[in-house]
Amino acid sequence: MPSSADEKAAKKAARSVIGIDIGGTGIKGGIVDLKKGKLLGERFRIDTPRPSTPEAVADVVAKIVEELASRPEAPAADSPVGVTFPAIIRHGVAKSAANVDPSWVDTDVDALLTRKLGREVQVINDADAAGLAEARYGAGEGVAGTVLVITLGTGIGSAFIHDGKLIPNAELGHLEIDGFDAESKASATARERDGLDWDAYAVRLQRYFSHVEFLFSPELFIVGGGISKRSQDFLPKLDLNTEIIPAELKNNAGIVGGALQAALSFKYFK
Repeated sequence: MPSSADEKAAKKAARSVIGIDIGGTGIKGGIVDLKKGKLLGERFRIDTPRPSTPEAVADVVAKIVEELASRPEAPAADSPVGVTFPAIIRHGVAKSAANVDPSWVDTDVDALLTRKLGREVQVINDADAAGLAEARYGAGEGVAGTVLVITLGTGIGSAFIHDGKLIPNAELGHLEIDGFDAESKASATARERDGLDWDAYAVRLQRYFSHVEFLFSPELFIVGGGISKRSQDFLPKLDLNTEIIPAELKNNAGIVGGALQAALSFKYFK
């Protein structure tokens, strides 16, 4: 007869999924509690290989999944794995390659990782994953209508959420504004590159968010990325009709969103 500890572990495994977040410098993973949108235990990270070719990255993902699957809190062996990737993803295929090897373009990421891991895999754009997590568990929880999650980092990532459902591959960082690619002027990297103080940076953000607001009239803007830790220095300077607030899930958003997307896609969780 199973012990109460075994039964408790089984219940926890049934509501958890492994999420993997592939980035240009590091690949990290965690076991996600799908009820709470939080990690069970610590994240596990390995540097992104150089060169970051499909097979090399797949090998690292396999090592991370193997480590997470060996833990007491690991989900069931037949549970899916959610993977975020810094590219436009269509039907599991990478149609671009941001901060990873160009050989990823037109690679069937779903098929590659399914073969490597020997279990079902769902791949999602990294910004989309973060947005999905924020909409379900974070700053956008319970908000009806359109929620736009904008991440300010090396570039500008975006996720378009409507009534809690993801509309994938919304590349709003590449809108042309005043003759420039928006992220070339309004990303966190652009601020550092151009030596802007918070007032000057807020002017650029005002131009960007005003334009996006005009196009989509969202109910809420959520701002993520590392710079969101300093949101008090620039968000209050913006004058918008739409409420704009910082993200809540921080660096775990990709892992959580990737796991959630896999669970929903394979009907592992509702």
